[in-house]
Amino acid sequence: MTQEGRSPRLAVLIDADNASPKIADGLFEEIARIGEASVRRIYGDFSVSRSKGWADILTRHAIVPQQQFAYTTGKNASDITLVIDAMDLLHSGRFDGFCLVSSDSDFTRLASRIREQGIDVFGFGEQKTPESFRQACRRFIYTENLLGGAGPAEAKVARPSKPAEELIRKAFSQEEGDEGWVTLSAIGKQLANLAPDFDSRTYGFKKLIDLVRSLDAFEIGQTEAGHPQVRARPKPAPK
Repeated sequence: MTQEGRSPRLAVLIDADNASPKIADGLFEEIARIGEASVRRIYGDFSVSRSKGWADILTRHAIVPQQQFAYTTGKNASDITLVIDAMDLLHSGRFDGFCLVSSDSDFTRLASRIREQGIDVFGFGEQKTPESFRQACRRFIYTENLLGGAGPAEAKVARPSKPAEELIRKAFSQEEGDEGWVTLSAIGKQLANLAPDFDSRTYGFKKLIDLVRSLDAFEIGQTEAGHPQVRARPKPAPK
């Protein structure tokens, strides 16, 4: 449990073999919105060229490298070490959440095990990340969305298995509102439950309200005076 007034303590574990150093700045900005990155560790063989990019920025983000030499071909010592460390940190009882940075489905069971303990898991990986790992996390953030610089016009919009409008409509159907009105904050929470990888940035919009407006399938309004919140409801079907 977090102490009153203190941000959730997070353990950030990065798989250097399956995460680009280009995401580092955006990654820690995103994590700062969730809580405090108390532990920051990265796993890989930093003696090889493909991990050099991470080695160059470790100091800037206070990331502690966990060097794993590849003594045997085909055996991923980094993954094993990351899992061992994660379980040690889990059983310490000091953390409110884990951030697993990888696109590797091998961490699916690790994410599930941590959540079985009642601890939140936030995954960070590329859009190619297998669904099993994405669904095992409470929330999954595509690292393409952390690079910044893309607006609706130039964004490389992903094509998820369920279109945005369909997911948003389903979220509305699962929330009860006066005359169909539901606050966007409630819709955002329900979307996270329906699809851990749902993110308006994936569709080229920084905020959910901008995405909802763009669909032209929902009415936007405000709650009553004294409780100012943005709310919305599906537009009636044309007659």
